Amino acid sequence: MRRTEPTWLAYCLHVGAAVCFYSLFKEKRIIIFIMRPLTDDETKTMFEKLSKYIGENIKLLIDRPDGTYCFRLHDERVYYMSEKILKLSTNISRDKLISVGTCFGKFTKTLKFRLHITALDFLAPYAKFKVWVKPGSEQSFLYGNHIMKSGLGRITENTSQYQGVVVYSMSDVPLGFGVAAKTTQECRKVDPMSIVVFHQADIGEYIRSEDTLT
Repeated sequence: MRRTEPTWLAYCLHVGAAVCFYSLFKEKRIIIFIMRPLTDDETKTMFEKLSKYIGENIKLLIDRPDGTYCFRLHDERVYYMSEKILKLSTNISRDKLISVGTCFGKFTKTLKFRLHITALDFLAPYAKFKVWVKPGSEQSFLYGNHIMKSGLGRITENTSQYQGVVVYSMSDVPLGFGVAAKTTQECRKVDPMSIVVFHQADIGEYIRSEDTLT
């Protein structure tokens, strides 16, 4: 049987699930992709990026009340899963296991780590610095634009410039994340058209980038 376009794989990527192992028949070859643990350098780079958003709360991602969780690398992308699920996945043959875990981001060719929107649900509960966007500016942010002072509803006190922030609606729904362009104090003084948060990722990507997400 020849699978040229596995729709089940596209669906897993769409919902943010990580592909642990899968086989694809192509030119009579079976290509197997396998996850591996991160190296020390990769772990340091990724944790430095995560710490910009959740600080020391990184440890809460690993040691959770429902068990111990871990990160695995696959095709330059980092996936997050419980050790229990990781161990169970070894009982399934490589060509049968479709997916496991959630994509947190990927390493670029220059070995920098870029967070993906699929990590939002795990970062939002532990965010130390937050920004709330006004209803009239939500759509602009969800189209990938920066947040202007005119669209800023609230911002966490003592937010420093270039601090990672999680962006919320005024009803406390996580919309994405970004980087503070101004400090909390500066946000009170700048003109309405000044950028106060640089866009990094937003939930609109599930529609805009569904073919390339993760």
